[in-house]
Amino acid sequence: MRVTGVTANLPVADIDAARDFYAGYLGLSEEDLNLAWVTRFVVPDGRASLQLVTGDATSPHDSVMSVQVGNDIDEAYAEAKRRGYEIVYPLTEEPWGLRRFFVRDPDGNVINISSHRGE
Repeated sequence: MRVTGVTANLPVADIDAARDFYAGYLGLSEEDLNLAWVTRFVVPDGRASLQLVTGDATSPHDSVMSVQVGNDIDEAYAEAKRRGYEIVYPLTEEPWGLRRFFVRDPDGNVINISSHRGE
């Protein structure tokens, strides 16, 4: 599996209320991902990003980070199952153009493994 990106997922109560801090105070730029429950901010040079999440729209679990794996999503899913890791949300094609699954790491953290269409 080839990791193409990692983004921290920070839980917030209200994205609009948090926007002033992350965009206004810290100067992060909001990207095109702006759903009612999640939005992504990046540093001006694009080298780091952060997602603010009020609660996942389709999974019963919230994740602490998102790991992008490009076209390797099927391989990543099969390898997680082969290793016996707990899959807490199965491989799913989401309506907003993402294929993803959630896996629990050995310390109990839920990780969102994802692939965007066209990667």
